[in-house]
Amino acid sequence: MSSPPVCLITGVGPGTGSALARRFAQGYRVAMLARTEERLAELEAELPGATGFACDVADESKLAATFEAVCDRLGAPKVVVHNAVAAGFGDCLTIEPRVLRRNFEVNTMALLHLAQRAAPKMIEAGGGTILCTGNTSTYRGKANFAAFAPTKAAQRILAESMARSLGPQGVHVAYLAIDAVIDVPWARKAFSDAPDEFFCRPDDIADECWHLTHQPRSAWTFDVMIRPDRESW
Repeated sequence: MSSPPVCLITGVGPGTGSALARRFAQGYRVAMLARTEERLAELEAELPGATGFACDVADESKLAATFEAVCDRLGAPKVVVHNAVAAGFGDCLTIEPRVLRRNFEVNTMALLHLAQRAAPKMIEAGGGTILCTGNTSTYRGKANFAAFAPTKAAQRILAESMARSLGPQGVHVAYLAIDAVIDVPWARKAFSDAPDEFFCRPDDIADECWHLTHQPRSAWTFDVMIRPDRESW
């Protein structure tokens, strides 16, 4: 009996990342990447098919070593979900350049590094999926988002370039933008008067990622945006 395929997820935090790990553990061996070892240990105990790898994806050499460790321990990923995100807020006159640089390393460069390592293995194996999560900063540069929006816009354009190149070779690349306040404890506290319908549940985000990953090749989607029905747009 063959082993289940491998799904590598970056940014396994308490919200979307953990929900992704739980969803993909239903059919995959999951490699969970995050900087917080304690959270990874808790999820390993909860999910028998999941393995945690402490990694700062902004560190190219560390990310490369971690990817090789995943391949050695679990096998080459059939699915990669780049969910790690770095943010920083302020206008173009007040942001610190180092913050923009680090956000670019996490949001954009890490996607490139992962793709350059994972895609050749997917092509050799006959197919795979690379999925990236984003938000509306991908499409617009608001004044106070000068350290964040440029990196998300670059991330999406990189993913589109990847999709055009890798799609004909059997690798589905998709970009999922989340136009919502995600339902996590700090957001509930910040928007304490908002109804339940205002929030986007991490489990529902994970379900949409699962759907994108398992689309038939004749109907692949690249650009997807999801939002709750109470979101203003």
